Amino acid sequence: MTKISFASHPFLLGFEQLDRLVERTAKSGNEGYPPYNIEQSADDSYRITLAVAGFREEDLAITLENAQLVIRGRQVDDSDGRVFLHRGIAARQFQRSFVLAEGVEVAGASMENGLLHVDLRRSVPETVVQTIEINNK
Repeated sequence: MTKISFASHPFLLGFEQLDRLVERTAKSGNEGYPPYNIEQSADDSYRITLAVAGFREEDLAITLENAQLVIRGRQVDDSDGRVFLHRGIAARQFQRSFVLAEGVEVAGASMENGLLHVDLRRSVPETVVQTIEINNK
C-alpha cells in the first residue's frame, strides 16, 4: 500500500520536510497537563501560557530543538515524613512540545502567579525577486 500525502502533489515541490512535520505533530501525545493557552498579541507575535502552579523557575526548562519548542517541568517530591490524608496535588513531571514555523523565534519567558509565559516573535522575511536567464544551446 502506498502512503499518499499532500507533499506528493506535483505542484508542491520540496515540501517533504513539512509533510514530516505534520506527521510528527499528529503523533505527539495530547496529554492535558499542564493546561495552556496560545494567543496572538500582534500580527507578528504570539504568547504561550502554561498553568504551572506549584513549579518554581528552577523546576522548569525551556529548550528549542530543531524548530520544536520543548517545555519540561520536574518537581522534587518533598513528602518525606509527611502523612497525607488525601493527596490531590501530585508532584509530577511534564513535557509540552510546540512546533514553530520557520522564522518564529523565542523572544523571552517569564513566570507570574503560577503562569509561565513564553513570548514568540515572527520575523518578516524580505521579498526576493530573482530573474532567471534563459540560455541558448
